[in-house]
Amino acid sequence: MNAVMEMDLETTTQDYLASEKTYTRRVVICAGTGCMANGALKVFKALHEQAKALGISLEIELDYEDTKSKDGLLTKSGCQGFCQMGPLLSIEPDGILYCCVKPADVAEILETTFQNGKLVDRLLYSVPATGQVCKGHGDIPFYTQQHRTVLKACGSLDPENLREYIARGGYFAARKALTTMTDQEVCQEILDAGLRGRGGGGFPTGRKWELTRIQPKGKKFVICNGDEGDPGAFMDRSVMEGNPHAVLEGMMICARAVGADEGYVYVRAEYPLAVARVKKAVKDAEAVGILGDDIFGSGQSFRVHVMEGAGAFVCGEETALIASIEGKRGMPMPKPPFPAQSGLNGKPTVINNVETLASVPLILSNGAAWYRSMGTEKSPGTKTFALTGHVANTGLIEVPFGATLRKIVFDIGGGVTKKGDVIDNDAFKAVQIGGPSGGCLTREHLDLPMDFDSLLSIGAMVGSGGLVVMNQETCMVQVAKFFMQFTQNESCGKCVPCREGTKQMLALLDDITEGRATDETLPLLEQLARNVKIGSLCGLGKTAPNPVLSTLKNFREEIEAHVHRKVCPARVCKSLMTPEIDAALCKGCTLCAKKCPVGAIHGERKVAHTIDGFACIRCGACVDACKFNAISGI
Repeated sequence: MNAVMEMDLETTTQDYLASEKTYTRRVVICAGTGCMANGALKVFKALHEQAKALGISLEIELDYEDTKSKDGLLTKSGCQGFCQMGPLLSIEPDGILYCCVKPADVAEILETTFQNGKLVDRLLYSVPATGQVCKGHGDIPFYTQQHRTVLKACGSLDPENLREYIARGGYFAARKALTTMTDQEVCQEILDAGLRGRGGGGFPTGRKWELTRIQPKGKKFVICNGDEGDPGAFMDRSVMEGNPHAVLEGMMICARAVGADEGYVYVRAEYPLAVARVKKAVKDAEAVGILGDDIFGSGQSFRVHVMEGAGAFVCGEETALIASIEGKRGMPMPKPPFPAQSGLNGKPTVINNVETLASVPLILSNGAAWYRSMGTEKSPGTKTFALTGHVANTGLIEVPFGATLRKIVFDIGGGVTKKGDVIDNDAFKAVQIGGPSGGCLTREHLDLPMDFDSLLSIGAMVGSGGLVVMNQETCMVQVAKFFMQFTQNESCGKCVPCREGTKQMLALLDDITEGRATDETLPLLEQLARNVKIGSLCGLGKTAPNPVLSTLKNFREEIEAHVHRKVCPARVCKSLMTPEIDAALCKGCTLCAKKCPVGAIHGERKVAHTIDGFACIRCGACVDACKFNAISGI
């Protein structure tokens, strides 16, 4: 099939919406990676099978021919964001969201909600801090405190249904760009919107497009960077899984703006669901002529390839990514020339990340002014974040730029948790933002606007959008060590400052946590971090020291306690802890002594025991055996 004519989008929309009206309810199962890992597909199967047994017409595909009224339509969606409560099942138009649903709950849901019109109260979300029972998305603070634009469709539409994407307004923006706008007008609209790259750097997207557009006509490429490698980050993965056609549409609009006729979606192989759904989206779009030759009768061609990356963190850097696509080892190249001048196969190339491209159709559909109505003057729009760590509600969120850390952690996140999942906001210690390239935010930053420039002013960065919340039981030296270990492992090795500098920084952090640090350690660590930041070849190497530098800045006293007093204030670094048994808690049951493999615990039965700190190997067997939490320091 060669091309989709102008009226086909409208016809598809009308047919879909007309058929959809014949279904009384729509049941949506979250089929993002998190919920699928918890058994969402088993719930889906149970719903389909048990509905038949109960005589409920719960269909899994729209029937465009049958106009009879049906009980419901059962579909899957991408990530709905509330990963903490998965698998999630929503029922519309009732506005119901059931949490932690299992196949064993299906019969009760069908009988109670479908047949009797009542709620299954035990499956509704209850706010931990207040005990408030919430019926659905419209009541749950996790959702009501957000502003979901890019993620809005991810949790509602079927990511594998092209017709539904079109019916929700999909590909209309691409048609507009291809048939009614010039390349310069498309670039100007993105410039006017102020869209900045969501991959971490925050470079103005319109400027990047314009730099490629003005290159001499000829072969050009568009690349979608889906190589999301930050620990704890899953924003791009969720968008590719939940709304792959939006990413393709953004690429089509970009291709129109710069004059490209070929594109690549580069996805890490660790995202098999994202890979499968993007490939299906490409195949389906090609089958109806939305991708291919003479798109929408515009005379422009655009074809997309999906390439799986091997998972190298450095391939998130654009020149390393290009090298990987070309079949070379993924290593950064010096700039200039920039990819806009000489990129893939030496041709002008635009590289944008997934979230950036998924924002583009929204801008062309709603206008630059609409986009600028959200966020801040210099950071318009919204940003997705992966919220993890010591927080009540972990998951995928979206807020306007300028939202504060306090709002994200305490309102959307539901508060900070400590041992036993007890909510205690006084236990808040820090948030690591931006992963290995980012930095720490402390209590004094709770009211700092979360935008590109505000974060840069304190030595942090938005990065790809990972937010790891930490409580007072977290050792910040161990956190810096974790990210430095990650960066050192992932260094491509091309330049000496990154290859050797990260290795030596990690060794110095090891010295601090193992009790070997001296008075010279901290000045040496700080000087080395600054040298690596200045001397590294690519952006990943230049930002690798950020977690160390921000920890030195914000938690100096804690680090100095490790170095000078050989004490870990958070009682995490085992080498700096003295094992002991609390005599007030110990009952003399002898379980710990029996489990100790080196005989370091002594004491009579029913008398408080003691530990020989020199003999103890800190294996933790005694802690596991003690029923009275009497042992510490291990």
